[in-house]
Amino acid sequence: MASSRNDVKRVRRHRVPAWWSDAKLGIFVHWTPASVPAFAPVDSEIGALMARRDPHAMAWSPYAEWYENSLRFPESPAARHHAAEYAGRDYHEFAADWEAALDQWDPVAWADRFAASGARYVVLVTKHHDGYCLWPTDVPNPHRPGFNSSRDVVGELADAVRARGLRFGVYYSGGLDWTFNDHPIGSFSDLLEAQPRGDYIAYAEAHVRELIARYQPSVLWNDISWPAPAPRLAGLLTEYYEAVPDGVINDRFMPWSPLWGAAKTRPGRALLDRISARSAAQDKGIVPPKPPMFDVRTPEYTVFDTVQPTPWECVRGIDRSFGHNRMSGEEHFLTRPELLWSLADITAKGGNLLLNVGPRGEDATIADAQLRRLDWLGEFTTTNADALFATRPWVHPQGAAAGGVEVRYTARDTTVFAIVRLDDPTETDVVGDVSRPVTLAEVRATPATEIVTLDGRPIDFEDSPSGLTVRLDVPLSADRPFAIALRHVNAR
Repeated sequence: MASSRNDVKRVRRHRVPAWWSDAKLGIFVHWTPASVPAFAPVDSEIGALMARRDPHAMAWSPYAEWYENSLRFPESPAARHHAAEYAGRDYHEFAADWEAALDQWDPVAWADRFAASGARYVVLVTKHHDGYCLWPTDVPNPHRPGFNSSRDVVGELADAVRARGLRFGVYYSGGLDWTFNDHPIGSFSDLLEAQPRGDYIAYAEAHVRELIARYQPSVLWNDISWPAPAPRLAGLLTEYYEAVPDGVINDRFMPWSPLWGAAKTRPGRALLDRISARSAAQDKGIVPPKPPMFDVRTPEYTVFDTVQPTPWECVRGIDRSFGHNRMSGEEHFLTRPELLWSLADITAKGGNLLLNVGPRGEDATIADAQLRRLDWLGEFTTTNADALFATRPWVHPQGAAAGGVEVRYTARDTTVFAIVRLDDPTETDVVGDVSRPVTLAEVRATPATEIVTLDGRPIDFEDSPSGLTVRLDVPLSADRPFAIALRHVNAR
């Protein structure tokens, strides 16, 4: 017992390594058998859906990787689609189609595109809720033998990513495995009924130990919860940190507790669903509850309003789904202004953006709509690298200048970076004079102040009671933020 308590203390003392805090941008990859049917409704994002307090809300999940769960609701769009397109076909048969497409898979090409986007780390889903493993595991599934890839997808992508200087992490669904427990999940409270225990605990632990031993992941990203109590979980996480001292764990390792039993009662379920709906409406997305042991927070499809006391990353898809969704049109994807400003905003608040890519199941490629957005990121991060990577929040993370300009601030050493854009994306692409004045109300000059573009060209400025006014020598754009370096300035 003393050893277990010591493990909990050791895990809680772990600190996020500098590489993760410096990274700012990561790529998440959801690529499962569900990417073969690749279907989910696109009516709403997950936050709005969960805020409805509908006991069958997840039957309309916008997440294509939840396809198997959606099939358990006869009235769901996925069930109707499946009846029309795949009548009589079992979900698990899609695994054979998915693996057949691996003949066309080029992990090096993926790694090249991820690196070119400016990402510093990649997290691959190694087992999602459907229980399919993307590596040739030596831990057999007792309920669905052979439900894993014969090709080492995890290892090949890890090698390709690391060859380009990126860190590699693994996602593992510890809280759900539908080969062990296929209880339909319609609302938040259903998660408790759907979480397997019994022999699943040792099964999940063996998988994670195998992933650690084989791939030494820099990120261990769990989902939903963990089936073992805190002391036993702490032992597993201690093993991880011993193997990867500069590793990172997320905030979804909520350990099993006997109190979960009370939450399965009708009043308990009703209370959980009310709290979940209220939280989704307030946060406009999903913010997991804090477990006793974690390194980083992971709000989903939402962003914190301010700098947080703990490290965090926004995790989201490029559209409304993580897995590839054939139903997504251009209007369901992030626009260029939304994507680039989101990265600037998250960085200014001390977070990372873990942006998901959902490859196709039929040919192991990434759709053009997603590649286009990786290219937008690459253009932006290349031009503004100094203002993004290895920065920290400044005293004022955000501001608004006169003339419809939004500002985000980052800092490194004695330099503050101001990232500015027009705050109305309906404006024309290039607006204003070439020499546009922008007043930074949060900044004042010192005798040593210098202001330059990120390529070193000096910028004229004036200090006044209303703030520091700079005269930008490039047109401002509604969809392309522009960064400048403010050296030796003070906060107002």
